Amino acid sequence: MSTVLGPLAARYAEWLRLPAEATHDMADEEPELVRAMPVVLRIERTEPPARTALLEAAAAAAVAVCLDPRAAAEDGEWHEALTSWVDGRIRKVARRARGAHWEAVQSLPGVTVTVDGASARALVPGRVVETPKEVSRLQISGSDLPADTPGEPPAGAAALWLNPVIDMTAGKAAAQVGHATMLLAALWEADGGDLSDWAGVDYRCAVRTPTRDLWAALHPGDDPAGAWRRRGVVAVQDAGFTEVAPGTVTVLAQLPDK
Repeated sequence: MSTVLGPLAARYAEWLRLPAEATHDMADEEPELVRAMPVVLRIERTEPPARTALLEAAAAAAVAVCLDPRAAAEDGEWHEALTSWVDGRIRKVARRARGAHWEAVQSLPGVTVTVDGASARALVPGRVVETPKEVSRLQISGSDLPADTPGEPPAGAAALWLNPVIDMTAGKAAAQVGHATMLLAALWEADGGDLSDWAGVDYRCAVRTPTRDLWAALHPGDDPAGAWRRRGVVAVQDAGFTEVAPGTVTVLAQLPDK
């Protein structure tokens, strides 16, 4: 399976070694050139979804857009939009939708994933200044949901471990787990791995909050390449524009078979 994610694998270790202030500085771009992937979370007023299931849906939807044949093929209708985005920063903007607003975004190019009744739709990325009105009218704030207690991870799921010492809204966490699945797929493919089994279970993920001891044991530290090689672990390091400090590792992601 050939994908558009090669540049992420090529720069992963270098990015993770940057000092915190550099991760923030590198995000300085001309506003009209900034690209982002909108991730729309379905949060109905009367029956909101479980937080964990919604994050798992968002994580799967984000990587599903990137691995879709319409993105992978050079003549695919999504290819140029995805490659232009991946070549820069992989920004995501999570927004919440309900009712008719949720139905409206289904007509936009992207992938909807539903996990245990919770739905998220990741859209093909584009310039932020050209965000469709169906998306721009949606709220970014107010996307938080109460913590829940998920059950056993499903078979074949990639493990996405949320940093146990920081707090993130559901919207922020949705963007971070979406980054995590993209990095997993990128490095997996770069090593010659076969993504078909994961695709066969719709890129299923298990979002969990580990103990501090487990987080410390999994953390790549100053050896991201070794952590990937030995434990199949990648880390998402945030630029720190919202909710967390620059350089914060928000998610550790692990291959299904590790």
